[in-house]
Amino acid sequence: MKLSLQAIIKIVLATLLFLCLLDMPYGFYQFVRFVALIGFGILAYKANEQNQKTEMIIYGGLALLFQPFFKLALGREIWNIVDVIVGIGLIGSLIVNRTKSQR
Repeated sequence: MKLSLQAIIKIVLATLLFLCLLDMPYGFYQFVRFVALIGFGILAYKANEQNQKTEMIIYGGLALLFQPFFKLALGREIWNIVDVIVGIGLIGSLIVNRTKSQR
């Protein structure tokens, strides 16, 4: 099974977001924000190339949410909820895309 660039990015991002639920050093969360900005930016670009406007807007919004330059102070509990929802959404999109490609 060959994974596409989008699938690899989604798996890496979901893994990093789930790791954010653990008690990690602050530098790890900064790293995740940079990786998420780049990853969601690439996903938004790829979605735009494939004329998937809804996905492009979602990934672009997530890139803005996770960007490390102008931080949103949501509190640890809210960020944990956001991390879980986004991580599940990324894994869910992998499953949906896989079932679509098998048809």
